[in-house]
Amino acid sequence: MKTTKNIFLAMCAAVALNFGTNAQNTAGKLEDVGRLTLAAYVPPQIDQMPDAARSSLSNKISQIVTQNGMGGSARNERFILTANIVINTKDILPGPPPMHAYTLDITFFIGDGIEGTKFASKTVTVKGVGTNETKAYMEAIKMVKPTDPALQSFVEEGKKKIMAYYNSKCDFIIKDAQTMASQNDFDGAIYKLVSVPDVCKECYDKCMTAVAPMYQKKIDRECKMKLAEATGIWNASQDMAAADNAGALLATIEPSSSCYGEAKALHAKIAKKVNEIDKREWAFKVKEQAQTSEMIKAYRDVGVAYGNGQPQNVSYTTVGWW
Repeated sequence: MKTTKNIFLAMCAAVALNFGTNAQNTAGKLEDVGRLTLAAYVPPQIDQMPDAARSSLSNKISQIVTQNGMGGSARNERFILTANIVINTKDILPGPPPMHAYTLDITFFIGDGIEGTKFASKTVTVKGVGTNETKAYMEAIKMVKPTDPALQSFVEEGKKKIMAYYNSKCDFIIKDAQTMASQNDFDGAIYKLVSVPDVCKECYDKCMTAVAPMYQKKIDRECKMKLAEATGIWNASQDMAAADNAGALLATIEPSSSCYGEAKALHAKIAKKVNEIDKREWAFKVKEQAQTSEMIKAYRDVGVAYGNGQPQNVSYTTVGWW
């Protein structure tokens, strides 16, 4: 078993190192774990901004994020695209009816919303006219074009800074994940590692190599717990109800786990008894050995499940950004 386990880990490491070129195809299907994404964030208060204009600004920021291929639904995103607005001019144009004319300086920012580090900024000046101040404000926001080459260059600069962040912090990310794994928080550790974007190839490769033994420890631990529980259920009452309850647990044990052989032996023992009791083939099956190419998906599945279980609201800080 030890030799098989070592071969498994070596194969996982090899897949991880070769996965960078096609990881984007998989990442898109697994929500946003492993993709380079930005959260669209509107600060709680922007000076003189009407409440009705907040949703317009939020939509505009989301459009910019999506237009530049960084949109997503991942929770607890670290990096944000946000904005601040300064009223440059405010005029009343003669009517009828009199119209309000605003000139706004909208400054967009990309940065680490958790640590509060600004990476890039870009100011766009826009004008809007409306029958009241709020409408003039909102019309000005509408004039921001997500396809503006200047905004696209700004987002590209932000991307490079985010990639540099991961590559400079990679050893710390792996160390934090290893600490979490040592405390049996394997799902959290795996989530931290698979969340590194695949475009950050150097760090991504390191993290995918580091995640293989963590995943192995996770499934080994779960195997022992499930096997012990299934054994207890079966030994307590060797009837069809016990068989089905034990079988449901055995069916979730990963074939690469250390006690898989014992799980198969118990499964065979129960199946034989079921056939004696009910003269039929037992419905529960143990998992078959996964293909090596499926292991990255298994890691990411763990990350997705963990991420989906986290609180949706994240507290961001932009102090000193403007």
